[in-house]
Amino acid sequence: MDITGISQKAVILNPEGKFLIIHRTSDAPSNPNMWDLPGGGLDFGEDATTGIAREIKEETCLEVNNVCPFDVESHINRVGKFWVTICYKCDLCSDCVKLSCEHDDFKWVTEQEFFDLPASKKIRRFISNLKK
Repeated sequence: MDITGISQKAVILNPEGKFLIIHRTSDAPSNPNMWDLPGGGLDFGEDATTGIAREIKEETCLEVNNVCPFDVESHINRVGKFWVTICYKCDLCSDCVKLSCEHDDFKWVTEQEFFDLPASKKIRRFISNLKK
């Protein structure tokens, strides 16, 4: 049986042109102590843009608009599950970040500032492809 998962990530832009990154806790199941973008799994039957807005709200308490997909990545993970990740660009509507227990810090950064921080190859790819 093929096992496929769909996840989503979001580059949330603030009015100054910086984007939000969130730090994964040391006990995160994947990529611990790495900087990440808000997002998560898409529920079965869920509308994709509704799903990414839900994940953003769950992880950061932020509201967004102008949600637009700009990149897709796929890979087979270390346990043999095939993952497809859609990355979106969106604009910030609210500005009071409150993190879920999955993350322990956040920053608003420029692209240059981001690349000086530890992050997964997939997240680096999304940021590299943001302006293409």
